[in-house]
This record gives sequence, C-alpha cells and structure tokens, in this order.
Amino acid sequence: MGIGTIIALGILIVIAVYGVTIYNSLVQIKHNVTKAWANIDVLLKQRHDELPKLVETCKQYMKFEQDTLTRVIEARSKVFTAREAQDVPALGQAEGGLRAALGSLFALAESYPDLKANQTFQQLQTRISSLENAIADRREFYNESVNVNNVRIEQFPDAIIASLFGFKPAQLLEFAEEEKKDVDVKQLFHT
Repeated sequence: MGIGTIIALGILIVIAVYGVTIYNSLVQIKHNVTKAWANIDVLLKQRHDELPKLVETCKQYMKFEQDTLTRVIEARSKVFTAREAQDVPALGQAEGGLRAALGSLFALAESYPDLKANQTFQQLQTRISSLENAIADRREFYNESVNVNNVRIEQFPDAIIASLFGFKPAQLLEFAEEEKKDVDVKQLFHT
C-alpha cells in the first residue's frame, strides 16, 4: 500500500467521521423539535381537561352569559382538533381564539362577586393562568428548537447530509395579528 493510498484512505475516514457527526447532530435536533412539541401537547391536554371544570363552575353563576361560555367551549374544541392533528398553523390560530375567549370569561367573572369569591373558580382560574404561562414558555422553546433545526438543515455542509437522509424543515408556531396586538383591558370589562 502506497503513501498516496494511505492518505486517501485517511481523508475518506475523516470525511466519513465528520458526516456521521453531522448526521447524529441533525438527528438530535430533529428529536428536540419533537420533544418540544410533546411538551406543548401535554400542557394543551391539561388545559383541555381543566376547561370543562371552569366552565361548569361558571355555569352555576352565569346563567345569562351563555354566549361567553359557548365561545370558550368552541375555542377549546378547535384547539383540541388542531392539537390532535398536529396542525401547527391551525393550532396557532385556535390558541388565539381560546385565549380571547378565556380573557372574556375572566373579565365577565368580575360582574359576578359570588363567582369571583368561589374557591373552586379561583383555583381553576389560577390553574388555567399557570397553564397559559407554561404553554407560552413551551411555545418559545418549541419555536427555538424549530429555528435551530431549520437553520442547520440549510447550512453547508449540514445541508448535504440533511438532503441525503431526508431531514425536513419544521413549522414555527405562529399567531394571528390580533393576538399580537396589545390587549384592550377596558373593552374586556365591557364585553
């Protein structure tokens, strides 16, 4: 075996090791995106399970505010459908609707002192609010994971490995324009 063959073999081994390293890194990033989505999914399921309890508690007090309760129930259903289908764009839109409906519900509760003072309502409101905060944190983590994934599969030389092994870009969880606007608190109390 000549020196040229040994050098060529050495170069091929270095390239192979580098390719395997890139591949393994891309696999880890892809699974981070999946894990981030699963974290959101768990929190959405918890919120989905808690909302009927909140609505039922409110129903006992708010017999004439059926429209607000109906909007919460419909929005919950849309989030559930989008979550089950793993439809990221639809989930972003449904989340906006649910957040708006919950805001109206909590603002409307101000008109019912007995409801506001109800311990079950307070616990559920606190639970829903903490879930909302956790979901917001997980959305940020998910979008960061998606961004890392999408950048890496487009960068050279990672793009070569990504295209050879079928790595695909993931979708960011984006929100409608109305959800990005400042909340009009005065309007919420006059709903």
